[in-house]
Amino acid sequence: MKKIVFTGGNGRFCKEFKKIKNNYNVYYPNKKELNILNLSSIKKYIGKIKPDYFIHCAALSRPMSIHERNIIQSINTNIVGTSNVVIACAEKKIKLIYFSTGYVYQGTKGNYKEEDPVLPINNYAWSKLGGECAVKLYKNSLILRIIMTEKPFVHKYAFSDIKTNFIFHEEVAKIIPRILNKKGILNIGGKIQSVFNFVKKNKKNVKKISGKKLFPPNPSMNTKKLNKILNN
Repeated sequence: MKKIVFTGGNGRFCKEFKKIKNNYNVYYPNKKELNILNLSSIKKYIGKIKPDYFIHCAALSRPMSIHERNIIQSINTNIVGTSNVVIACAEKKIKLIYFSTGYVYQGTKGNYKEEDPVLPINNYAWSKLGGECAVKLYKNSLILRIIMTEKPFVHKYAFSDIKTNFIFHEEVAKIIPRILNKKGILNIGGKIQSVFNFVKKNKKNVKKISGKKLFPPNPSMNTKKLNKILNN
């Protein structure tokens, strides 16, 4: 049975992945077992486990304002940490899957394809693109640009004037085993719609709010490439 190692094993996404049935031996090391800021720590762990796939979910994400207030932490976790992961995987020729974000696109016209130019919309997205740069150098890799959220939606308000491809963690968890052997860049998301329309289907009492001062109007992604894979 093939092996998968996840970073960020205590995070929101991995909690959902642990619930699904799959045909892999999956490992979720804690920070003491595998510290992405310590290259030797990564090498030691994967040397012991010898995984076939390394899925890098660990990241500094919310609140997004922390990437403005503490750029050192943002750089260390999302750029340096990811670079360490790439180096370790490249040395052992392990397939690497990296969780990035759809916010690397400019966010003005929407429906962005994987080949479209990128222009991150905030420091968080810049830090994730920095990680992408390291991953892209390693050809045995897959970059996932995702805009996902937990279910139920945790906020009382949702943007009515921002279009995106929000998708729940649980849905992404079901997709992962089907794309492990793909390479390159892949947009992962649901239907293009306002955040409010996405949320209200599962949270009837959510209220509308404007997001124009915080985000560009349409960072939505084209998911035809993903849909073709899933339909096959």
